[in-house]
Amino acid sequence: MSTRRKFFQTAGMLGVGALPLSGHAAAAFVPTGAVPTALQLGIAGYTFLHVPIDQGIAMMKRVGIEAFSIKDFYLPLDSDAAKVREVVGLFAAAGIRIYGAGVIYMKTPSEVDRAFAYAKLLGIELIIGVPNPELLGYVEQKVKETGIRVAVHNHGPEDKLYPSPVDVWEHVKGLDERIGLCLDIGHAARAGADPVKAVRDYGARIFDLHIKDLAVLSRDYHPAVLGRGVLDIPGLLRVLKGRRYSGYCSIEFEMDMTDPLPGIAESAGYFRGVLNGEG
Repeated sequence: MSTRRKFFQTAGMLGVGALPLSGHAAAAFVPTGAVPTALQLGIAGYTFLHVPIDQGIAMMKRVGIEAFSIKDFYLPLDSDAAKVREVVGLFAAAGIRIYGAGVIYMKTPSEVDRAFAYAKLLGIELIIGVPNPELLGYVEQKVKETGIRVAVHNHGPEDKLYPSPVDVWEHVKGLDERIGLCLDIGHAARAGADPVKAVRDYGARIFDLHIKDLAVLSRDYHPAVLGRGVLDIPGLLRVLKGRRYSGYCSIEFEMDMTDPLPGIAESAGYFRGVLNGEG
């Protein structure tokens, strides 16, 4: 491993490794004076599957990430307006913006309707979704009616609908330009796609990223902390900057999901370190 890569990994753990940990990282923080970048970090909601909402918000505050795509275990899809206001208010009070919702599966027209109604109540402009391919025409109609964009998520070789970003593109390329991709880089690589090439190829139609790393490159899922695996994260960030990507790069941490803060902190630090090192 290069000295430079060691530096980025060390930067990711500033304030985490230096002090004792008890349950959650005791001192995860964002270094003051960090160089602002055009690429923005978020958190993909699935990261907090086993984390209560108040703890998830606290973790985001501690690592200085202010954008979140919400999952339905925090806010069910059939929530009424009062419940939506309550949950959105919890995040807003902490300075966190809910920018999208998903992954939302849509297998029937009524589930498409529900997803768009949910997004409208939330006041968001992006659904990260998996609509059945035969429903894409109806999804396009809803996009035109509402102006809400849809980013179709690829989910690896086990996914019978959209295993790779190539499969997503083949289904959406002829549709309204507000229907695009949520590029999950780990699952893309497991399905045989190159995430860097996907950004080059599909650029403007990538609306969201789920970023993670892989311990080994195989069809089986072996997640790693960002920067400790085999994916070309520096190359990915360079091409994203070159394409002027304006969406979020949302960490989806799926290792220790009962205590994800140390892994989130290191991943965020590595991401920021790479960007600051690139200048």
